[in-house]
Amino acid sequence: MKINENFLKLESSYLFSTVAKKQKEYQEKHPDKEVIRLSIGDVTKPLVPAVISAMHKAVDEMADESTFRGYPPEHGYDFILNAIQKNDYANLGIDIKTDEIFLSDGAKSDCGNIGDIFSVDNKVAICDPVYPVYLDTNVMNGRTDIIYLPCTAENGFMPQIPKDEIPDVIYLCFPNNPTGVTVSRKQLKEWVDFALKNNSLILYDAAYKAFIVDDSPKSIYEIDGAKKCAIEFCSFSKTAGFTGVRCGYTVVPKELVFNGQSLNPFWARRQATKFNGVSYITQRAAEAVYSEDGKKQTEDVIKYYQRNAKVIYDTLTNEGFKCFGAVNSPYVWMQTPNGMSSWEFFDDLLDNCQVVGTPGSGFGKSGEGYLRLTAFGNYEKTVEAVERIKSVYGKDK
Repeated sequence: MKINENFLKLESSYLFSTVAKKQKEYQEKHPDKEVIRLSIGDVTKPLVPAVISAMHKAVDEMADESTFRGYPPEHGYDFILNAIQKNDYANLGIDIKTDEIFLSDGAKSDCGNIGDIFSVDNKVAICDPVYPVYLDTNVMNGRTDIIYLPCTAENGFMPQIPKDEIPDVIYLCFPNNPTGVTVSRKQLKEWVDFALKNNSLILYDAAYKAFIVDDSPKSIYEIDGAKKCAIEFCSFSKTAGFTGVRCGYTVVPKELVFNGQSLNPFWARRQATKFNGVSYITQRAAEAVYSEDGKKQTEDVIKYYQRNAKVIYDTLTNEGFKCFGAVNSPYVWMQTPNGMSSWEFFDDLLDNCQVVGTPGSGFGKSGEGYLRLTAFGNYEKTVEAVERIKSVYGKDK
């Protein structure tokens, strides 16, 4: 038996696992001190009433032989696929068919698994900094030809179209994790045009689209031609608090044709082979997100987190920190003070303020000198956390 030696090329620990370990070790040494976590992008508000009601009803159905359900349809029940099609695409004037939508246990899984249908010889472009799963899963699959697209303050944290190399696969994430910036229609059209011209594929992560408050595109398919060059990943995790319930979906248009083959049946075959579908209870819960009550209730939760983001951004900016994001995103991307590295500031912040963030360098080389703070916490604790930071690092200190 031989191991997959590509795993030896990875960091020994996943970024968020390292952050959690450091927090745990600190708390074991200082049990009397309360640590406020503004690190991992995990929601804290409970599932909304419309979702809970739908789940209870579905559980009762599973307890009755006449309404019990076993294996779900491979790619999702019609009721949830129709709800997604109507609310997330038809309402935007986008023509996506239900057999182009594939329900899953979350965008993270699909972002990592999508590489199964691509050759290992593909040249892959990844933003820097960005969500670690994109890079790590390509390394696991043996892809070594990686193009990094630096996203810095100088270019507005916006990836620039490569001039010297043509990537086969391009990962884009907007609103971006971790920087919090989003993309304009003009900028996204430039990427779509580039992909169409060069026969490249865009993998578009729209997990945070519910946080968009301006006219930025919520789907890449709002751009003409995108159905011929883009796969889109979406999630109920941040939209409706499904981080612990697990549900998302991926759109693979039939118009995506490479080497004379449509990618749609490739992904359908992959999912049917390696995934047994999302539970009926979860699918009914996801459907309830699109009900009138569900929409209103989830919007209220999003507004709660947006208020947290504004508090973090406004307080830190007023204290002289350089901060980005927050407007269309639940994340604040802050520059570390006094020239500290990302991990130095992480440790300093934990020691002096008992506040945990996520080191920017963990998202890529260009993330060095930054820290990501999440707005997914409790409002009162979020206020307390930024007040602690202010008391130690504020402009009067």
